[in-house]
Amino acid sequence: MMTEMDEVRLVVAISSRALFDLSASHRVFEEQGVDAYHAYQIAHEQEVLEPGVAFPLVRKLMNLNDLLGDRGRVEVILLSRNSSDTGLRVLTSAHHHGLDIERAAFTGGESPYRYVAAFGAHLFLSADPTDVRLALDAGCAAATVLPSSAPPHGDDDAQLRIAFDGDAVLFSDEAERLYRQQGLAVFNASESAAAHDPLPGGPFKGFLVALHRLQRLFPADAAPLRTALVTSRGAPSHERVIRTLRAWGIRLDESLFLGGLGKSPFLEAFDADIFFDDQAEHCEAARLRVATGHVPHGVANG
Repeated sequence: MMTEMDEVRLVVAISSRALFDLSASHRVFEEQGVDAYHAYQIAHEQEVLEPGVAFPLVRKLMNLNDLLGDRGRVEVILLSRNSSDTGLRVLTSAHHHGLDIERAAFTGGESPYRYVAAFGAHLFLSADPTDVRLALDAGCAAATVLPSSAPPHGDDDAQLRIAFDGDAVLFSDEAERLYRQQGLAVFNASESAAAHDPLPGGPFKGFLVALHRLQRLFPADAAPLRTALVTSRGAPSHERVIRTLRAWGIRLDESLFLGGLGKSPFLEAFDADIFFDDQAEHCEAARLRVATGHVPHGVANG
């Protein structure tokens, strides 16, 4: 008989440009068109692609399978606008780098977002903002992986660390809307009055739930996966957040209530492998320190 823990899985879908450095070939596509791009990829088919921004994250995610002795616990799926012809280089590079990627969808120029739900993915990472928005509109957790100037991050055996903003990412943007419309004093008063009312879930709630279940497969004092909330909220609005996570039955390892301070130095101190935020200005600052995913959701994104 299967137990609840036997069914715990995490599925992450990722685009080829988020996983590998395809800047040279993408430049050919933008400047010379699809036929030149096709010829370029075929001509360079035997050249292994270098890791992209999200590569270290994917490597650490897949290493969790080795620690659990079960290759099916974490699955990474490649979703790409490439054709199967031009995508051959991507899969060949993945296998060269030791990534156990078995499933892929090559959509020949069409957006691959429709396959996120079909594959049962908890998260979609892409370098294409349009595909990310389409996936979010379809109810899937998704983020645009931004170019990063952060130095190479850690080694493959280090603990995997994922950080999240709160409003419009883990939670809905209802509180953020109130703050923007009526200011900090009204926001704090409203959140204090509603402290015992759990916030509605945001687009990344399902992904966080899946991470939490995966984390529970490891000893609490030796988990190779660590999560953090890094939010501009401070007291007194912190209470509703804490009670919301408690109501969801989710434990975050660290919660940083910054009261408006910049997030970047704290993300670097946490040693985040990736950080998810809805506000472009926060993402622009964070990507200088850590890999960053912009979540174009909620009032901050029109």
